[in-house]
Amino acid sequence: MTKRKLEHFPQRRVLEELDKGKRILEYRKNHIIFAQGDPADAVFYIREGKIKLTVTSQQGKEAVVAIVGTGDFLGEGCIAGQPLRMARAIAITDGSSLRIEKKTMNELLHQRGKFSEDFMAYLLSRNIRVEEDLVDQLFNSSEKRLARTLLLLARFGKEGTPEIVVPKISQETLAEIVGTTRSRVSYFMNKFRRLGFIEYNGGLNIHSTLLNVILYDKTPGSRPVE
Repeated sequence: MTKRKLEHFPQRRVLEELDKGKRILEYRKNHIIFAQGDPADAVFYIREGKIKLTVTSQQGKEAVVAIVGTGDFLGEGCIAGQPLRMARAIAITDGSSLRIEKKTMNELLHQRGKFSEDFMAYLLSRNIRVEEDLVDQLFNSSEKRLARTLLLLARFGKEGTPEIVVPKISQETLAEIVGTTRSRVSYFMNKFRRLGFIEYNGGLNIHSTLLNVILYDKTPGSRPVE
C-alpha cells in the first residue's frame, strides 16, 4: 500500500457535501473542541489549523498526547463504541473543522466502499504513528524526540517542503509532548538554531537538515544521551 498524504484525505469532498448530520465549526485559538469525559457522539475532520490533545489524570497531572492538524480526524474512537472522550481537544491556532455525527459517519462507512477504504487507511497510518511515538519515548534521547516532534509538526515528508509550524507554539507545550523540561527544550532549540536546522522568521521554520539529529547519533555540541 502506497503511503498516503494525510493532509489530503481523498474523500474530503464527501464530507463537505453532506446535507445532514454535519456541522461546520469555526473557532479561535484556545477554543475547546471537546473536553475529557464528554459524550463521544461525533467525529471531527480538521479543515484548517492545529489541535492539541491532552489527558488529565485523577491527581490533576496533565500530559499532551498528540498535536494534530489539517486533514486529520478527531474523536474517531466513538465509531468503535467509545462512550466518552478520553482526552481534551483544544485549538492551538485559529481553524475550522467538520463535526460529523456518529450515526452519519457509520452510514458513510457502511454505504460507501471507497470512503470506508480510505478511512481505514487513515486509521492504519494513525496507528503506525502511535507505535512510532511509543518507540520514540522509550528509546530515544530528548534531543531526538524534540527533533522528531518538530518535523512532524512541520508535516515533513508530506509535501516536500516543511511549512511554518505554528506562529507561537510555546516551549512548555513542546516540553509536554517530548516528555522533558522546558529548560532542555530551550537548550536544544537554541542549538538547532545555531546549527541552522531551524529559524525564527515570523514563525518557526523547520529545515530538512533537522533530520540529521534523528539519523545520526550525535550532532555538534551534543551532551551525553539521557
